[in-house]
Amino acid sequence: MDTTSRAGHPLPYDTYREAIARETLRFTEAVDGADPTSAVPSCPDWTLADLTHHVGALQRWFCALLTRLVQEPPRSRDVELGLPGSPAGYPGWVAAGVPAVAAVLRDTDPGAPMWAWGEDQHARFWARRMLFETLVHRVDAERAVGLEPDVDPVLAADGVDEFLVNLPYAGLFAPGVRELRGDGETIAFRCADTGEEWRVRLDADGFRPLPPADGAAGTGPCTAAVSGTAADLLLLLYGRRSHKEPLFDVSGEAAVLDHWFAHTAF
Repeated sequence: MDTTSRAGHPLPYDTYREAIARETLRFTEAVDGADPTSAVPSCPDWTLADLTHHVGALQRWFCALLTRLVQEPPRSRDVELGLPGSPAGYPGWVAAGVPAVAAVLRDTDPGAPMWAWGEDQHARFWARRMLFETLVHRVDAERAVGLEPDVDPVLAADGVDEFLVNLPYAGLFAPGVRELRGDGETIAFRCADTGEEWRVRLDADGFRPLPPADGAAGTGPCTAAVSGTAADLLLLLYGRRSHKEPLFDVSGEAAVLDHWFAHTAF
């Protein structure tokens, strides 16, 4: 099967399939037995029950899209959920979906053309997207129950790439992205532990990630830069951390970074 993509540098398809199962089970371990009415600080106005429902429903919706290999935006997100009657049963319901998710991913050609809201119009888009939806919400759940999350740096770096590659297409559900413009400013995001770097440029008509050849470390000055571990950068981009925290090494024009983060809520 073809697992290559013009979007960024995705990991092998099987890596996503296996990581989704692991991250889903880690999520359910975090929320199982916890008070479903507990608040989730990183998801304002959500309880653990809301978060768990979201993860399970989203995975089932993604699987429905993959099963049908939809060729145009779906008109509805309604799918058969089989939701338990009580929120106390939600963790088991999410865990029970793991084999079905794995089967759909295993049986789907990652190179099959299909609709996706991001850059890569192939089935593999949804596997990659499902992983980072699940991983980030696993972190949300662990923090909500008082655990200290850890994120594999290889997965985290790929998540940074996936976020930045697809962000220009996210205006449909993140309207602030449409207002993210500038006068040629360049922002660099640098992974201190993996050595990878991504650059984006803000132009009058919007913004775009720069190709790796233009964004490699040391190729030229940038207007602003943020450096941190891959895991911290991933959580930063998803709004789970602030670039003003001391764990980040920030340089350049602070106003440019403030502008970026004010318009990239995902």
